[in-house]
Amino acid sequence: MKRLLVFQHVPHEILGKLDPLLKNAGFRIRYVNFGRTPDAQPEVDKYDGLIVLGGPMCISQRESYPHLLTEIDAITDAINSGMPVLGICLGAQLIAAALHARVHRNPVKEIGWYDVMPTADGLKDPLFGFFQGTEKIFQWHGDTFEIPHGAVRLAGSRDCPNQAFRFGDRVYGLQFHLEVDAALINRWLKTPVHVNELKDLGPAISADTIVADTPLYIDRSMALGDQLFGEFIRLFSTRQRRPSLPSR
Repeated sequence: MKRLLVFQHVPHEILGKLDPLLKNAGFRIRYVNFGRTPDAQPEVDKYDGLIVLGGPMCISQRESYPHLLTEIDAITDAINSGMPVLGICLGAQLIAAALHARVHRNPVKEIGWYDVMPTADGLKDPLFGFFQGTEKIFQWHGDTFEIPHGAVRLAGSRDCPNQAFRFGDRVYGLQFHLEVDAALINRWLKTPVHVNELKDLGPAISADTIVADTPLYIDRSMALGDQLFGEFIRLFSTRQRRPSLPSR
């Protein structure tokens, strides 16, 4: 049985659609919840893959959240070992940081449903080849990452050019949230940290807009998530090739 390690930061950022896909594929999943155990020192070499979930903190807040440095070191070890690694939102930013790329504030926050366009390289990628041109995908982020040296940019949006990248053939960073379903989006809209964040934004980004848009786009998003995450799971059965990490 394949053993998968998952880094979690807050209770409301979960595997979502990934959970049943992984369990149906026979994975044994172990969580490290840094919100509960910030001093945890995970040993990634005991696992066959790593998924790093999102969270409201920023990489620039490392003094307030020192576990972020622990995670960057663990991600580096996972990449060095050649195992499949997937990062979502904050998780993608942590992978970028582990690969010595800059993570910084995006010019605007993307919260809600946004157009995400695959690049030419993305359309040839095993995970992103399912994109049918521009797709509406759910977002909730204020930061972004630079594409790491040696990585391939896979997708972008109008206000956030770097939405996804691949490093080697087994490491992926996704800024957006294909793991969500309608119930999870509604849960996020009621989570205090998100409620407070939305209060500080203009009328263009509101819970009402998100609630109205979700029925329009959620079915396609969930189908695309099944396809993309299904291909990620298949990486566990492909031949392992160790990537060459960029130098600082």
